[in-house]
Amino acid sequence: MALMLSLFACSNAPEEKKAEEPAAAQPETPAAAPEAAKTIKAGFVYVSPVGDAGYSYAHDLGRKAVEALDFVTTSYVESVPEGADSERVIRNMARKDFDIIFTTSFGYMDPTIKVAKEFPNVDFMHCSGFKKSENVNNYFGRIYQSRYLTGLVAGAMTKSNKLGYVAAFPIPEVIRGINAFTIGVREVNPQAEVRVVWTKTWYDPALEKDAAKSLLDAGCDVIAQHQDSPAPQEAAQEAGAYCVGYNSDMSSFAPKAHLTSAIWNWAPMYIKTVEQVRDGSWQGNQSMWWSMQDGVVDIAPMGPMVPEDVKTSVMAKRDELKAGKDTIFAGPLKNQKGEVIVAEGVTVPDGDLLGMTWFVEGVVGSAE
Repeated sequence: MALMLSLFACSNAPEEKKAEEPAAAQPETPAAAPEAAKTIKAGFVYVSPVGDAGYSYAHDLGRKAVEALDFVTTSYVESVPEGADSERVIRNMARKDFDIIFTTSFGYMDPTIKVAKEFPNVDFMHCSGFKKSENVNNYFGRIYQSRYLTGLVAGAMTKSNKLGYVAAFPIPEVIRGINAFTIGVREVNPQAEVRVVWTKTWYDPALEKDAAKSLLDAGCDVIAQHQDSPAPQEAAQEAGAYCVGYNSDMSSFAPKAHLTSAIWNWAPMYIKTVEQVRDGSWQGNQSMWWSMQDGVVDIAPMGPMVPEDVKTSVMAKRDELKAGKDTIFAGPLKNQKGEVIVAEGVTVPDGDLLGMTWFVEGVVGSAE
């Protein structure tokens, strides 16, 4: 009996609680890795060498600014003739999975449109043209604003009242620049005239220098240009005349003659474009025409031979343009025959500027 009672007591003793063991750790579901930022592949096609100190050089500075971004890789092909060669180069880039291709010369327009139809998933940007499509934009800058400012400088510096302009091709881009330059010249010197010689080239240093010499021989004492090489600058310095450069600051090529240059800064536009391609906001069928307000066009520092009062007045006009006050092509404007072609109080609309085929009063030469 005693043994049974003892066993009963043990069986009714309170059960000792064990410390709770932690639940076995369950493997965490890995957090979704952030989607890798897309790397944009951008291609550039140039009509002249990048070492020309001119047009392609300026574009390539813009490309280098894009290359410096951590989400872009770039490639370029230089000295590509307009026409069939450019179509081949553009198509080869499109086949290599470039996200966006910049074709930087007017004569690349039709090849760009043609290749773009074949590669609808590639974005294209064509410089200085007017055609566009669902995956092609055209773009340019209001370099005529810079031309106008350089005309103010040149008009103040001429002694002969004859200025020469070595011009590439008689297309609206070039004609518009000549007109803006002449408007600036005659604003400060109504008796001056601007003589135009066409070379029908974008980059031919020897021919451009000869064209400049012909204008110097005709009595011009300031030489301006719309070509890619500094050859006209060199011709002016050799003749003891003044010169106005284009595309980049060309003062190093003619330090004794260089008054200033109309210059490009493509970096802001190129950076904005690749950012849009990356975030998916890029849209085709657009025309982009950026101005001095946007930082795409400007003038180079004026040379030491330019009087301080001229520098001050030119910079005041520059400030107006940077503030958005652009009255360069506001009437009254006359054509070469002295006929009023833009009435007082009327401003030439962008569409007409982009298609400009006539010269203003003061230009000597044919627009054809």
